[in-house]
Amino acid sequence: MDIKGKTAIVTGGASGLGAATVERLLNKGANVVIADMNPLNANMFIEKLGTDKVIFAEANVTNTETVQAAVDLTMEKFGAVHILVTCAGTGMVMKTVGKDGPHDLNVFKQIVDINLIGTFDFIRLAAHKMQDNDPNEDGERGVIVNCSSIAAFDGQIGQAAYAASKAGVVALTLAVARDMGRSGIRCCTITPGTFETPLTSFLSDDMRNYLIDQTMFPKRFGKPDEFAMLTQQIVENAFLNGEVIRLDGAIRMPPK
Repeated sequence: MDIKGKTAIVTGGASGLGAATVERLLNKGANVVIADMNPLNANMFIEKLGTDKVIFAEANVTNTETVQAAVDLTMEKFGAVHILVTCAGTGMVMKTVGKDGPHDLNVFKQIVDINLIGTFDFIRLAAHKMQDNDPNEDGERGVIVNCSSIAAFDGQIGQAAYAASKAGVVALTLAVARDMGRSGIRCCTITPGTFETPLTSFLSDDMRNYLIDQTMFPKRFGKPDEFAMLTQQIVENAFLNGEVIRLDGAIRMPPK
């Protein structure tokens, strides 16, 4: 799909991987809706971008009404949804059984609600609009790019909830691609490794160096624009569909 002139929704688009994706899509000529629950960050980011081709939709992925409102605002402002990139997510470290007892089930449900159910909520509502787009020469109407994590495959100690939620995003990729193929809508998922994001900025130097040492090559954290670059390539390459792509410098996470 040619990105120029298309409209994208990027969840979690006010920071980190989502923000880098917003910038790259804008630079390729797209209209972009930042769906995020942090209006302060989003509006400061939009002011910095300095273009009327990007707007903010306040959305909490665990609240279907706000998700629907974000999709509706996209349609109202730009008239279509062609691209969805789901970067909104969170994590929590908690062992299955710790020194204080069993894993808090409400915490487990909350992580799954945000990372998996929230992702699917945006997918189903955006795809519902994508199917009405005029097809290109390949019959293509839309592209969905999900952000999962290598924790989907390499879940560490304390990551039961996070790993399960991200594995769910991996598992739905092919199913969604098969569901939406008849409508000309593709679906792929990126599973990033260790990246320079606001979350990883809180890591100690010792932990950063340890993780870098586990990375085969290059010996560093990933750059957010490298995630955005892969997102662009998925959107532009019409034969990428139903695929899960690790973006991790060949790291394989140890148990802890």
